[in-house]
Amino acid sequence: MPRLSISELLSEEEAGLDLELLAGARGLSRFVQIPRIQKPGLALAGYTKNLHPDRIQVLGATEFSYLDELYQRDAPKAESHVAQLCSMDICCFIVTKNLKPSAHLLREVERHNIPLLRTHHQSSTFISLLTQYLEERLLPQTNAHGVLVDVLGVGVLLLGKSGIGKSECALDLIIRGHRLVADDVVRVRLKLPAVLFGEGNDLLHYHMEIRGLGIINIKHLFGVAAIRERKKIDLVIELVEWQDAHEYDRLGLEQRTYELLGVNLPFLTIPVRPGRNITTIVEVAARNQLLKEMGYHSATEFEARLEQRTAETARTHSHTIIGDNLE
Repeated sequence: MPRLSISELLSEEEAGLDLELLAGARGLSRFVQIPRIQKPGLALAGYTKNLHPDRIQVLGATEFSYLDELYQRDAPKAESHVAQLCSMDICCFIVTKNLKPSAHLLREVERHNIPLLRTHHQSSTFISLLTQYLEERLLPQTNAHGVLVDVLGVGVLLLGKSGIGKSECALDLIIRGHRLVADDVVRVRLKLPAVLFGEGNDLLHYHMEIRGLGIINIKHLFGVAAIRERKKIDLVIELVEWQDAHEYDRLGLEQRTYELLGVNLPFLTIPVRPGRNITTIVEVAARNQLLKEMGYHSATEFEARLEQRTAETARTHSHTIIGDNLE
């Protein structure tokens, strides 16, 4: 399972978190593995039953205001609640709005080696930024050997054994005006609740390998309109060698799926042989997927019409037989 050290979180610059370390430097080697965060308001009041120590705890103006009042009314009780919270092996505290923690909180996090960070952002803004960043870093991911293209807004993941023609098909789609996301290695990330996004890795971005031609840069050859950084995966198509003895789906009634990171995606198998225009078939498959997402299923409609016609023919035939018998 992916994990992120607090040290890496502290040094992150591109996400705009703007964090600084206030205390607990010996705990920077701790890890966070959960993308969700928590505000420990109830824990500061002494109720720790639903506290999740493995989540980053965000302390904002509300929590500090409550602690200030509690210190004024009953300082020993406030210190007891803070000590109890810090004893639960919290992975990290983050203070928002550049608020100044109490001396007792600073002592407790140092004693338990809990990193205490601070940002200038307001709590709502920071929680949004942090959640987005953690989802990018911590949600499950994997690599798929294939090509991801954006065809008419449909993310199509092309699979198949090496040399089957995935890259050539993708190149033809790009020439037709569609867009390349990744070739050869597609990094697939899960985004809650059950959506998969694909992107290229840093080394192979915008590049494609065409046998006999070599490595080409799609961005330089066709412009920025021919590429995109990432795309939601909507359809998986596997290219396979044509086998005369194999029975392929001819109606499209079979609803097959391809499981990736626990998500079931629509799945098609397209046999490849000389004379078949695979690029056109993939493009039509993307168009058909758009229709399905809008609730229109061509094969199902055809089956319904066929059954209706069969029923009408049977009724006509039965009326004819009955009429002949009456005569």
